[in-house]
Amino acid sequence: MGKIEYAVVARGAVVLAEHGAAGSNAGAVARQVLERLPDGGNDCNVSYTQDLHVFHVKRTDGITALCMADDAAGRRIPFAFLADIHGRFVKTYGRAALTALAYAMNDEFSRVLSQQMNYYSNDPNADSITRMRGEIDQVRGIMLDNIDKVLERGDRLELLVDKTATMEGNTMRFKRQARRFRNTMWWRNVKLTAAVIFILTVIVYLVLAYMCHGFTLPSCVP
Repeated sequence: MGKIEYAVVARGAVVLAEHGAAGSNAGAVARQVLERLPDGGNDCNVSYTQDLHVFHVKRTDGITALCMADDAAGRRIPFAFLADIHGRFVKTYGRAALTALAYAMNDEFSRVLSQQMNYYSNDPNADSITRMRGEIDQVRGIMLDNIDKVLERGDRLELLVDKTATMEGNTMRFKRQARRFRNTMWWRNVKLTAAVIFILTVIVYLVLAYMCHGFTLPSCVP
């Protein structure tokens, strides 16, 4: 991630606040860039290279925000920084910036420049695209997690359905076996009762035959 090493807010060539690049000629080069911007005060977004550094400029409504960054910073992050700084400056000072003397806002706004330079140089969330990609990855992770839970719940439901079907099958088999068992026991009881009646009948007959002196019961039948 590239570094933003210097930043300035100006009206035309009049510097209102600046920060960074102590001991370098960034300030002098920045003033030359401010002086050479197209006349007319029209809004513009331009970049100028010098050695391994790039000066990025955003001018809107007569107020110019400029920063120096290393080449690794590209253009997206520096211009996001400039848009942020320009918005903060205009919101804080409004029309007062159109008539202010040089460095009139430096004591207060240089701290804002320092804070935002550090943020856009070191915090990955400063890059809106990177931040959006992170948010998309997070949402996609949540969606995949939810899909996994749904699939897991589907597996559980399928398992429950399988178990229910198995239980229903077992119940039907148990009912059929119970019905066959009841039928078997009924016929067994019928056969046992018939056998007992037959045996009792034979015993009674044998007793009568003995008492009546013969199988034809001659002494008992007139």
